Amino acid sequence: MLEALRDRDFRLLWAGRTISALGSWLLVIAIPAHVHALTGSLLATGLTLAFEHLPPLLLGPVAGVLTDRWDRRRVMIAADLLRAAAVTLMLAATTDHRLIYAALVAESAGAVLFRPAAQAHVPAVVGTGPGLSSANSLNAFTDGTVRLVAPPLGAAILTLTSFQTLIWIDVTSYLLSALAIACTTRRPSPARQSTPDLAGGWKVLRGLPIARALLPLTAVFLAANASLSALLVPLGIQRLGGTEQMGLVLSALGVGFLLGAVAIRRLVDRVRPRFLLAATQLATAVSLYALFASTSLAVALPAAVAIGTFGSMTLVTPQTALQRAVPNEALGRISAVFLSAEALATLLGSVAGPVLAQAFSLSMAALVACLVITAGSLAALAPWDRSRAPEPTVLARGRPG
Repeated sequence: MLEALRDRDFRLLWAGRTISALGSWLLVIAIPAHVHALTGSLLATGLTLAFEHLPPLLLGPVAGVLTDRWDRRRVMIAADLLRAAAVTLMLAATTDHRLIYAALVAESAGAVLFRPAAQAHVPAVVGTGPGLSSANSLNAFTDGTVRLVAPPLGAAILTLTSFQTLIWIDVTSYLLSALAIACTTRRPSPARQSTPDLAGGWKVLRGLPIARALLPLTAVFLAANASLSALLVPLGIQRLGGTEQMGLVLSALGVGFLLGAVAIRRLVDRVRPRFLLAATQLATAVSLYALFASTSLAVALPAAVAIGTFGSMTLVTPQTALQRAVPNEALGRISAVFLSAEALATLLGSVAGPVLAQAFSLSMAALVACLVITAGSLAALAPWDRSRAPEPTVLARGRPG
């Protein structure tokens, strides 16, 4: 998993990404808490999530075009500077919570630019062989660690200091990320036969069976997963005894995410993507059903660890497959399409789950979501991946598997 860190440029990219992610996750609890303190409104507090999802839905494909047209290193630096400026705007939100919404939209717009650029730039730095699977598994491990540590740390900092202190920490993290990326080697842009545009991106997408198959499979999984993520707190209150028990479940999910990041490092180079995706989705569905059927932590915690493990593998598998299959000059646009689909699926799922639970029951919502994920795992077995499993000697030369 640490193989990619031998490359100086990737070390800088990884360091910048880790620092900025830590700064952002410190605010996961602090921002809704600050909005609630200003307004006392549950609706106003909940809208913070909605505003974060707007830019991926509206700007995703356009961001992909810009990523493929411009120097990706400069795009990432500009995106970090934009996010730093956006977060700074929150310092003025001492009485008017609408400034928080405006800052969240601007920060999310920066993330929409950064993520496809980063996904397209990493294969250019580490190649498409073992270095790529190492980089993706390391990023997944880092994400799991940050998600496990940063939210409670942010809550503690908020309690001991102030909301403004967390804002300055996040601003600094984006500036350090931009500096780290600026220290990487400037690389030539991918060779292009024409100016990248949306039509060309869709043409590439239609011409790649693996991309056409992964788009709906990924979206369906994320929608079903989001529908149950939105019900975790009600599960903790109704079945497990309260929010403290739910905190333990969330920590178990984080532990599972770390375990999955370690396991996927080897599996993604040895198992065909469709078989690996089908197996991890099915295992995630079984684990989710066990969690939502549980009435005690003795069952809930192992189930949560399994969800984190197999869920993280489900996310890394299609990402790596796309990075290896899509021509690098189109990877920004394809990544942006997937990120937009992810945002839409997450938004729809987070609404559908509570609606279904309200109309029927928590158990019914869980059953429907698990059946949807199971159906997706079976659909993943269809022969969309006609390539042979990558050979280690091929991957060592950095060629697509």
